Amino acid sequence: MDIRGKAALVTGANRGLGRAFAEALLDAGAAKVYAGARDPSTVRDLRLTPVRLDVTSARDVSAAAEACADVEILINNAGAMFATPVLAPNSEEVLRREMEVNVFGLLAMAKSFAPVLARNGGGTLVNMLSVVSWYVYPFNSTYCATKHAALAITDGLRIQLRGQGTRVIAVYAGLIDTDMGSALSTGPKTSPQQVAVETVEGIRSGLEHVVADESAASLWKATRQDLIKKHADMQARWDQQMAAGGTSV
Repeated sequence: MDIRGKAALVTGANRGLGRAFAEALLDAGAAKVYAGARDPSTVRDLRLTPVRLDVTSARDVSAAAEACADVEILINNAGAMFATPVLAPNSEEVLRREMEVNVFGLLAMAKSFAPVLARNGGGTLVNMLSVVSWYVYPFNSTYCATKHAALAITDGLRIQLRGQGTRVIAVYAGLIDTDMGSALSTGPKTSPQQVAVETVEGIRSGLEHVVADESAASLWKATRQDLIKKHADMQARWDQQMAAGGTSV
């Protein structure tokens, strides 16, 4: 997909990785980049168009879909992570909070913007996932659970939206050098700019999976490569049922 002249929306775009995504899209020639943030006043870059957007608010998501009706690229970047083991005393509360953003917020954005993307020729939907979509890091296992779920949602979206011409891209990275990543101090961290640049290149190249750093590349080979054929099989089954006049159930 040629990004030049396109309109894009990035959630959680006021800082960290979201801001890097917005800047990379502008550098790639996007004509307009909407910067979704709970507090639009925190979006400082005058090249961006601030949008009030809490992805856990149905009202905000609906309003954004109406206000940003020209969007051709959606990047679901907003995320929450509280570095909590699964048997921590507060793990149920933490998991609910992380799920609201990382899964239900992502799904709400996809459902609201799928018709927008369809009206604008199909476009591209990008979901920022993680290497912990594929395995569990025990010190952060509630977050891992949400990324497993977000990966399943992403794979489902890819199958269902292919028919309207929307490309769905999953982006995977290890530890990223952001405020969120600072909660986990172990290991080297990838710059948000690298993840953003790799993602933009993935959009341009028409990829469905962007492996954005060395950690993700190593784990991809170890945990995911054998599933590529399975994903193709599931796409074929979906297409066959739809062609036969089946329902989405």
